[in-house]
Amino acid sequence: MIVISPGGGAFAEFNRAPAALAERDLLACCAVPEWARAVAGGRPYRDLPALLDSADAGLLRLSWEQVAQALAAHPRIGERVAGTDRESAWSRREQAGMDGADAATRAALVEANRAYERRFGHIFLIFASGRTDAELFAAARGRLTNDAATERQVVRRELRKIALQRLERLVG
Repeated sequence: MIVISPGGGAFAEFNRAPAALAERDLLACCAVPEWARAVAGGRPYRDLPALLDSADAGLLRLSWEQVAQALAAHPRIGERVAGTDRESAWSRREQAGMDGADAATRAALVEANRAYERRFGHIFLIFASGRTDAELFAAARGRLTNDAATERQVVRRELRKIALQRLERLVG
């Protein structure tokens, strides 16, 4: 069990931050205000695992409408992410596997994104950290075979992984 001393560090700063600031930072992890408010409202957390457990429990309770709200804040896989804010920087880092993709692979991924959006009505979301362009493309094509209910479960799982990784970066 990791226990962060209350004296310093990002975790301690998160625990002490004004609620509005903590919520703003949490929105970069998952763009659902109710989730950010609940996680911020649970402070102070005794340690990182307690924070992550609370955040994950909140993510599991998101309605599909809230998941869709979170999806709207994510860029499409393969899009060049602009911006200097924390969320943009995290998205660029998470999609680093696309950095070496050639024009043909990028074009194929754009088409896979379009097909996915036509089929499911929202962007293709995947935990992209550590994945290559070929892996991301294969996942996009493969998930097109899912039915809507299965795909919603997959999206929820991917959103949780992204949000929790971002939360660890926020306080780590």
